[in-house]
Amino acid sequence: MPLIGYARVSTEDQTPLPQSQALKSAGCVEIHEEQASGGNRARPVLARVLERIGKGDTLVVVRIDRLARSLSHLLEVIERLEAKGAFFRSLTDPIDTSSPQGKFTLQVLGAAAEFERALIRERTKAGLASARSKGRIGGNPGLRARDPAALRKVRLARQDGYMDRLNETAQDWVPHVRRLRPDMAWEDVLRIINAPLPHERQWTQSRLLRAVNAYVRDGFLAEAVLGRAGRRDTDDRLPAIVAGIKGANPEITLQEICNRLEKMRERTPRGRTSWQPSSVKMLLERAERLGLLD
Repeated sequence: MPLIGYARVSTEDQTPLPQSQALKSAGCVEIHEEQASGGNRARPVLARVLERIGKGDTLVVVRIDRLARSLSHLLEVIERLEAKGAFFRSLTDPIDTSSPQGKFTLQVLGAAAEFERALIRERTKAGLASARSKGRIGGNPGLRARDPAALRKVRLARQDGYMDRLNETAQDWVPHVRRLRPDMAWEDVLRIINAPLPHERQWTQSRLLRAVNAYVRDGFLAEAVLGRAGRRDTDDRLPAIVAGIKGANPEITLQEICNRLEKMRERTPRGRTSWQPSSVKMLLERAERLGLLD
């Protein structure tokens, strides 16, 4: 079971060396270091680690706060790992999702987070009801008066909030869009993005296009990704899809690609629903001949 270490520091004058040494002593076969704020969920090094981590691997940190500063972010990362058949371990906290005790601790944390959200909802409802009983009307007076400055401020705040939400999920879709567009049609890109994601986090094409347009507008993606997809021979479509899956995770096995294709409901070249590693190997060889693999 390979152990993959992740060490993070917040500022340039800090050093990740003590964390890396502790991770090496714990048996980590590879260690990834990053300098970024813990409150920033869109960390490129962490995104690459989560994208490449495989089944049976364990992501290891020295302390939980090196990975996440909020319980919701921690649970989100662990959910992504579990979806890939991977585990999480903190050296100084009682969390190791490969053990029954660690899973129990995680369940307790999840229940506590849900309880906290419920309390916040109840307090908010009670506060609004109390204000209404005293004749106070909630909301922004400028918005009620349709003041242009107030409307613009709210519009910008909504845009900022939308970008913050996109940044939290950027690791799910940005690498695929950057690598596959405009060579591949949006329908196929969408299916590759959604294949490893749990149902509740899957994208629709309209949501994905809105997100891509927002990232292009702010310069995070090249405008070329919005270009029209060129015509591709029907015989080249499956090699392109297999190449896209392989490109997202070079360490992925033939059987894992089979599982991914079946989840995408792709049929084999002979029209069957069940895939075999030999068929995937043949398509990868063809993709290489077509220049579709890096």
